[in-house]
Amino acid sequence: MPMSTITYYLDMQHPEQIRGKGLPAELSIVECAIKQYQLNRFLYQLVGEPWQWTDKLSWSAAQWRELVEQPNHRTWVAYEQGAVAGYYELLRDAEGVVEILYFGLAEAFFGRGFGGPLLTHALQSAWAWPGTTRVWVHTCSLDHPSALANYQARGLRIYREDVEADAS
Repeated sequence: MPMSTITYYLDMQHPEQIRGKGLPAELSIVECAIKQYQLNRFLYQLVGEPWQWTDKLSWSAAQWRELVEQPNHRTWVAYEQGAVAGYYELLRDAEGVVEILYFGLAEAFFGRGFGGPLLTHALQSAWAWPGTTRVWVHTCSLDHPSALANYQARGLRIYREDVEADAS
């Protein structure tokens, strides 16, 4: 019996909609002010591996550079005791709409309560970017089982669902 993959699109229209979760003292989040596409490629693999994020694994260095080095792309990395705990990337379009392009925790940090604080930080960073008009993200039923609930708990609302039957 073929399974279906459900993709959920969520958004937020105003920063007042954020239902924040405080940052634990042991977690620090730093923006990568100096863009290094190799770091983004590493983070994509580190965080995405358990969820089979494979779309960009075949990308060339030029493709990664084109994504990461554009002025409307920003990256933050979360650390605990010097180890990468997770990351997120924001991508803003000409109308001020910010997509949380990638978001997640490294597998060693699952279940530690860092997802809510990291997502709160991502939402606050998106809204703090001057000119932001809307923030959105997508997730799917193949991502971490807590992903959708975390997005909704932080104030994002589903505005579209796509169902795709798997080819298996």
